[in-house]
Amino acid sequence: MMLQRPEKTEYAEFYANYVSLVKETDVVSALENQPSELQKLFGEISLAEKENFRYAEGKWSVKELLGHIIDGERVFSYRALRISRGDQTPLATFEENSYVANSNFSRSDFADLVEEFSLLRAANVLLFKSLSDEAWFRRGTASEATVSVRALAFIMVGHVRHHQNILCERYLI
Repeated sequence: MMLQRPEKTEYAEFYANYVSLVKETDVVSALENQPSELQKLFGEISLAEKENFRYAEGKWSVKELLGHIIDGERVFSYRALRISRGDQTPLATFEENSYVANSNFSRSDFADLVEEFSLLRAANVLLFKSLSDEAWFRRGTASEATVSVRALAFIMVGHVRHHQNILCERYLI
């Protein structure tokens, strides 16, 4: 769907970097294309050597980074669903470090994590494709800030791109 970039009033300032990473106006196509982009990127990793690699002490491993992307996908899509349906209940903050610390990503099969993201994203693309024009512009509250469904779609694309960039810059060296 062709949508203009969300206005700055549609998301919190801490999401500005994610939104800026999305140059497309067809955000649904961008959402659709990301699983294959991630699969290609992760296919370049010598998994036996890199899947548990951390570029510094206290940083996530490659598997944990992918797990965080999956957690983000779930959280952002849940917010989009609730807000698109007109739910005005404020939604809690997503504490990513706590989520990863309490996960089992380090023991998960890497290929399963890649597939999990792809399946989640496929379901989320169907959700976004089903939205009415009106639903895209609905706003709610998440992490104590106003956010629109349109902004959440852009945030989801940008969030993945942000972590793809980190993966390339800090892990695949």
